[in-house]
Amino acid sequence: MTVNARVPGPESQSHGGGPPHRQAHGDGTPETHAHHHPHPHPHSPGRSRAARLRHRVGHVLRPHSHEARDRVDPALESSREGLRTLWLSFAVLGATTAVQAAVAVLSGSVALLGDTLHNAADALTAVPLGLAFLLGRRAATRRYTYGYGRAEDLAGVVIVLTIAASAVPALWTAVDRLLHPREVTHLWAVAAAALAGFLGNEWVARYRIRTGRRIGSAALVADGLHARTDGFTSLAVLLGAGGSALGVPAADPVVGLLITGAIAVVLKDAAREVFRRLMDAVDPELVAAAEAALRGVPGVRGVGQLRMRWIGHTLRAEADIVLDPRLTVARAHRIAVAAEHALIHGVPRLAAATVHTDHTPEDGGTDPHAELARHRA
Repeated sequence: MTVNARVPGPESQSHGGGPPHRQAHGDGTPETHAHHHPHPHPHSPGRSRAARLRHRVGHVLRPHSHEARDRVDPALESSREGLRTLWLSFAVLGATTAVQAAVAVLSGSVALLGDTLHNAADALTAVPLGLAFLLGRRAATRRYTYGYGRAEDLAGVVIVLTIAASAVPALWTAVDRLLHPREVTHLWAVAAAALAGFLGNEWVARYRIRTGRRIGSAALVADGLHARTDGFTSLAVLLGAGGSALGVPAADPVVGLLITGAIAVVLKDAAREVFRRLMDAVDPELVAAAEAALRGVPGVRGVGQLRMRWIGHTLRAEADIVLDPRLTVARAHRIAVAAEHALIHGVPRLAAATVHTDHTPEDGGTDPHAELARHRA
């Protein structure tokens, strides 16, 4: 006997996209639950009378609705947070680029001009990522049944390519400056502009990386790492200006070469993160958390195959659980729903789950998967 408990796609869900479902209580009375609470479930068994009273008082003071129209989809809110981060970062980098451009024209510093163009390119990376966030908010269709969350991964590829492209002119400029030294004027203004570029890029980098990790966006994290490389490039301009002031014209190109190496390291980290996302890699700790959540469900004898993948900045899961083969279909379905419920509460950023019930051949009877054996082989 096979029973599947499925959760609809992101366009109709409430907990990371999950809709309310029917959960049977001990008395057999079903109640609709919405999985958007980060706190433990209020109907857990073994709660004291005082705890239940506190929960009821909390509903009066801060009521929450179980209706879909009264909830904010966390996945949608994550996209909004990502867009806010992108546009604010774009404004900061745009202001920094304008300041650096003015000083570059005033001083004639080729290094500062290159850094200005680099910062402008970094600001423009917000465009493909912003479009990906907007596209990811569209509802799933019959062609794109999982929605458009993968657009973020494609944007991550564009960002990685942008980082790689930025390393090429940085290397070229450093070598050219080493072979053909040039005098730079208004060193104090160049140093100030370089410092402003570093501070602006580092602030943007921290903001993007923090938001990207919070909402689970690998592309936004990669974009933050890109901003950090631009900050390193600005430091190269600052140190180069200091070397020129001390009468060491080779200081600027030498530091530029070192920064190019740093860009290559950051490029490797960003490419690895985006590659893992494209290959459906997940943190093994998330898999362990899902297994622990499933094993803690009453009636679950064991956990079979468990698969998880990121789609945009939300997770989907497919799990097999082993049950007593003597259970009725209704009872097996209730356990499957409870397992899905445990997954949603036990795994951060889980938007959807499919739970498949099974039993082992040792429980008696024939192997229910015998007919599929040759297909799996």
